[in-house]
Amino acid sequence: MKTTNYTAIAEKYDKNQYRVGEVKVDQDLQAYIEKNKDQTEIHVLDLSCGTGLYLEKQTTFFKENKMKWYGLDLSEAMLKKAKEKVDHVEYTHGDAENMPFSSGKFDFISNNYAFHHYKNKEKALNEMDRVLKKGGIYKMHNIAIHDMTKLWMYHYFPSTYHEDLKRFWQKDVIFNELTQRGFQVEINIDYKMEQIHVKDILNFAENRDISALTLIRDEEYQEGVEKMRFDLKNDPNKTIVNDFADMFCLARKV
Repeated sequence: MKTTNYTAIAEKYDKNQYRVGEVKVDQDLQAYIEKNKDQTEIHVLDLSCGTGLYLEKQTTFFKENKMKWYGLDLSEAMLKKAKEKVDHVEYTHGDAENMPFSSGKFDFISNNYAFHHYKNKEKALNEMDRVLKKGGIYKMHNIAIHDMTKLWMYHYFPSTYHEDLKRFWQKDVIFNELTQRGFQVEINIDYKMEQIHVKDILNFAENRDISALTLIRDEEYQEGVEKMRFDLKNDPNKTIVNDFADMFCLARKV
């Protein structure tokens, strides 16, 4: 399985406005807080926190709550960007497959668009199980690539789909692996299919901050970008069918 060099894309990572704009207040974290009002302090880990987009949003919204925030990432360059956004977080440079935390430390672990990057996913899940308190929540937010084969990126850069197949587990595998570890699991997928304008997605391709685009050959990447530009030259209003499947996995340690 190929891996993305996040040091190389850290500076341009937040230029993807979809990535920035889609971060919302975590309703599941809010539900956990409301359910555990008597708890002295809630410890939240943003696992593979990247540039701190999630932490920036949540620390602002939940600033009145008794929270202790943590961020862990394997890329020092990404952590540097996160520290520039939010300074009242305990950041750690480390690996999800071997976390430098004591057992039962966290009440809530958020894991956004990162699980597919882990080389040893079983070991990463074992670590999440270890550092999570009993009754704690592990929340995975990712795309469900097996349910979105018409994604625009797969249309213009076909081998990105084959790279993603090597990296992403199917939802039933995720469900079974967590269940076997004693979690109570619920998976929901928000699916959408629509016509989109190529002019609206060209900048995402040109920025080349999407991990799958960093894994394909430079020649294929350039061919895909040129194909997009060619389509727009022939028809400025060119549209293609695009589908997207947003997956939310909520697992409670019982």
